[in-house]
Amino acid sequence: MTAQLIDGIALSKKIRFEVAQRAKALKEIGIQPGLAVILVGDNPASQVYVRNKVKACEESGIRSVMEKYDGSMTELALLERVAALNSDPAVHGILVQLPLPAHIDAHKVIEAISPEKDVDGFHVASAGALMVGQPGFWPCTPYGCMKMLDSISYPLKGKHAVVIGRSNIVGKPMALMLLQQSATVTICHSATPDLKAMTLQADVVVAAVGKINVLTADMVKPGAVVIDVGMNRNQDGKLCGDVDFESVRQVAGWITPVPGGVGPMTITMLLVNTLTAAERLGRAH
Repeated sequence: MTAQLIDGIALSKKIRFEVAQRAKALKEIGIQPGLAVILVGDNPASQVYVRNKVKACEESGIRSVMEKYDGSMTELALLERVAALNSDPAVHGILVQLPLPAHIDAHKVIEAISPEKDVDGFHVASAGALMVGQPGFWPCTPYGCMKMLDSISYPLKGKHAVVIGRSNIVGKPMALMLLQQSATVTICHSATPDLKAMTLQADVVVAAVGKINVLTADMVKPGAVVIDVGMNRNQDGKLCGDVDFESVRQVAGWITPVPGGVGPMTITMLLVNTLTAAERLGRAH
C-alpha cells in the first residue's frame, strides 16, 4: 500500500483563492488588509522567506510593506518601529522575521507587538488564547497542518496523535490544536526514551524537530497519517523533511511531501491570519 499524498501546494491555492475573495469584500467597504514585515540583518534564508511572504500577499490582494534594516539596528530602534506600526490603522498584521541579530531580545520584540496584530501567533496572549480555547491567532505552521488534516476529512476525535518536537512555534501549539479536536495527544522530544514505542501507537504523527529521518518506516503504524514539518538538506543538498519519505510512504495511509507539503501552507495561514485581523478591525469600527 502506498500512502496518499496531502498536497500542500494544491490546498494552498484553494485557500489563497478564498483569501483573495475575502480581501476583495473588505476593499469594497474601504478596508485594504495590510501586513508589515520587518527584516533585520541579511540572513539569506530569512530574505527568501520574506520575499515569498510579500509575493504571496500581493497575489492575494493584501497590501504588504517590507521594512529592511541593517544588522546593527538597536533593540530600542526596533521596539520603536513596532510601536509605530501598532498604532498605524493601515497595518493589520505585524511580522518580525526571526532569527534576529544576537544583540536583540526576540522575546521582548514579539511581546511588543499588539496581540490584535500578532499574525504569527507568537505573542504570549496568542499562546494563552490557544491554551484556553479563546479566539486569537494560531501559529501559522501548526494551523496549516490542521488545515491539511481537515482537507482529507480525517476525524481526530478519539485518535492518538504523537507530536515529535516541543518548540513554541510548532510542537506545543500543534499538540493543543489536536487536543481541541478531542485527539489523545503525546508529545515526544529529545529526552523521550523510546520514540518508536510511542509512534507505533499513533494514528497521526507530526514530525517537527528539524532532523533528517527522525521517523522511519519501522516506526509507523500501517495506515497512519504522517505530517512532516521538517525542512532540512540532505548530503546532496536536496531539500527534505524529518521523515524518511520513500520508506514511510509504503506504510502510512496519508503523508505530506517535502517540499510541497507543510511549507506552502505556512505562508497561506499567515495570509488568513492577516485577513482575519483586518476583518476583526472592520467589525470593530
